[in-house]
Amino acid sequence: MDAFKGRSQTTKGIWIAKAVGIEPFTVVMDLEGTDGRERGEVDDTTFEKQSALFALAVADVVIINMWCHDIGREQASNKPLLKIVFQVMMRLFSPRKTTLLFVIRDKTKTPFEYLEPILREDIQKIWDTVSKPPAHMDTPLSEFFNVEVTALSSFEEREEQFKEQVAQLRQRFFNSIYPGGIAGDRRAVVPASGFSFSTRQIWKVIKENKDLDLPAHKVMVATVRCEEIANEKFSLLASDEDWLALEQAVHAGPVQGFGRKLSSILDAYLSEYDMEAVYFEEGVRNAKRLLLKSKTLQLVHPAYITLLGHLRSSALTNFKIQLEQKLSRGEGFVASVNSCMQSSMLEFDKHCSDAVIKHADWDASKIREKLQRDMQAHASSVRAEKLSQLIAKFEKQLSARLGEPVESLFDTGGKDTWASIRRLLRRETDAAVSGFSTAAAGFELDQEGFGKMVQNLRDYARSVVVKEAREQSGKAVIHMKDKFIMVFNHDNDSLPRVWTGKEDIKAITHEARSAAVSILSVLAAVRLDEKPDKIENVLSSMLIDGSVAISSRSRGAGIIGDPLASSTWEGVPPENTLISPVQCKSIWRTFTAETEYVVTQAISAREAYKRSNNWLPPAWAIMAMVVLGFNEFMFLLRNPLYMLALFVIYLFGRAIWEQMDIPGEFRNGTLAGLISVASRFFPTVMILLRQLAAKAQGHPDHEPATHTQTLASQSFRSQTPTRTTTSSSTMDSSVSSNDSSETGGEYSSPQLTRRRVTNVEHEEFS
Repeated sequence: MDAFKGRSQTTKGIWIAKAVGIEPFTVVMDLEGTDGRERGEVDDTTFEKQSALFALAVADVVIINMWCHDIGREQASNKPLLKIVFQVMMRLFSPRKTTLLFVIRDKTKTPFEYLEPILREDIQKIWDTVSKPPAHMDTPLSEFFNVEVTALSSFEEREEQFKEQVAQLRQRFFNSIYPGGIAGDRRAVVPASGFSFSTRQIWKVIKENKDLDLPAHKVMVATVRCEEIANEKFSLLASDEDWLALEQAVHAGPVQGFGRKLSSILDAYLSEYDMEAVYFEEGVRNAKRLLLKSKTLQLVHPAYITLLGHLRSSALTNFKIQLEQKLSRGEGFVASVNSCMQSSMLEFDKHCSDAVIKHADWDASKIREKLQRDMQAHASSVRAEKLSQLIAKFEKQLSARLGEPVESLFDTGGKDTWASIRRLLRRETDAAVSGFSTAAAGFELDQEGFGKMVQNLRDYARSVVVKEAREQSGKAVIHMKDKFIMVFNHDNDSLPRVWTGKEDIKAITHEARSAAVSILSVLAAVRLDEKPDKIENVLSSMLIDGSVAISSRSRGAGIIGDPLASSTWEGVPPENTLISPVQCKSIWRTFTAETEYVVTQAISAREAYKRSNNWLPPAWAIMAMVVLGFNEFMFLLRNPLYMLALFVIYLFGRAIWEQMDIPGEFRNGTLAGLISVASRFFPTVMILLRQLAAKAQGHPDHEPATHTQTLASQSFRSQTPTRTTTSSSTMDSSVSSNDSSETGGEYSSPQLTRRRVTNVEHEEFS
């Protein structure tokens, strides 16, 4: 307070004390002055606004000191401060009438009557320009404030007068709360006991309000200008040709030196900003520079992400190509994947470092992780595909090596069929598993996964056998017929059987049917588990011994116990059953019905053979011929010429018989034989006569005879329709029986008869 020590701040903060000698009890608050150099321009006017608002909200009378020379000025007269304080006060606090006592200090020669209207007019203008809440849009200044103006002389020039004026002003505060006093209307008065709490709450509300945190003039100018410069540089960058060309190139594909080129462009515009904003407040300048940098990085970030996408795609493509090449050379799968992934990731990291912008700390780890996931996903898909191809290869191998051999074993049939199938299955499965294990070693499969694949391979091999067994079981009747005919028509040496009349057809039939039952028992169930069963015994006892018919009659009589009257076999799981007992019975009926004709033909052939070998007539016929032909026999003895003539006729007839092959002609049927013999008789006689004549002359000639015989054959074919080789087995059997009975030749099986007839016809047409 000593003027001789210089000018400095006299009050710091807010001081509160009791007014001495003033009634009623009055509290005085001394506030820090505005526009002090101690707080400066930045540290700053916020507290001034907060303390002014606090005074308006708490006090009944606010004394505002104003230098007389500042009246009419904008900043020095505290107009901006009053404007902000008025605006915030109406928004934060309810209306209360406060006295604003303006004290004009160091009054000059200007009359007070001129100064007071100017001051009141300025206060009214401030009030009119303040933004008001909707509830107080039309509220006049007098509702909130009671404006009083007084003046004080200069303390240094007129000290005595100054003291008198101060004493007069002090008298105005006595009895200030009475009607007409300076304290205002005293609305919303707080009791003295609640004054401390009330002031704390008011100060808290004021501190939390940000509308009072307005910067200083220098800061505001720097803020506006730096923001303009930053916006200008950002606009120039957005339309920069180098940047646009770089962005377009990035969208087309990877760009070499992207980070270096983009950093150079950003450096140029940031340097221009620094040059133009260098003279503005440093804090504001740096803040706006950071904002410009952030906006530019946001602008170029999509291009950076696009570039990383290209790099990821390129690295992934290279990974796929390298992996395919390594696998095609036969390298191990896991080793190839690890090598290719490491190479591709190194390449990606190298290009990412080339794309780094020094102004940003962008992290490419997410793109890198995505690249790794994509590589792993591709490797997994390739692995699954390769394993699938490998498994398909060995499954195809198993199908080829099991299908036809199993079918051949079923065609052969026998008691050891399933044992042979099991050995074949075990051998081929072990070979396939061994090959698969060697081929899958490079995949480094875990024990559980490998075991599952091997088990699936074994199950597939088993399913191939079961599938083939089911297909063959559907042809059970065909297999049984083939086996029956094979055994029935061939002897123990596998030679075609010729029915000479000495064979035991019943025993042969029993043997052939037993073989057929054996085939049926083989096809009845799957026997891959080496578990014994009684299927063959049941079928033999019920089918070969004729128990089926008996069972049918017994069932009609109400007797139970037929083993074949069931849908499952004893001791055989349902899933291994191929032909149920009931189906076996039905198949057996079909089989016996279709093979009875073969047995009947064999019996007929045997009887025909017996008849054909019996040339002599019965004994009674011989005795009758001797008794009745005694005179003719004696006549021939008395006339040797007749005997000679008969001998010559016999020789000539024998020659015609051999020449025409009479038995062969009748093999095609009686009618066909008669027609053929009739058409060839006279040509054959002429051939024999020519041969005799040629022999008599001493130079036999065979060519005319052959030519004549060929002509005779052609003549016969022109008159008689030929018999095709596709005749049914029934017709062949019938013809063979007739030939045997008429010609007296030996009878053979229907198949042999068919082959013989075909050969004869082939010779005729040749």
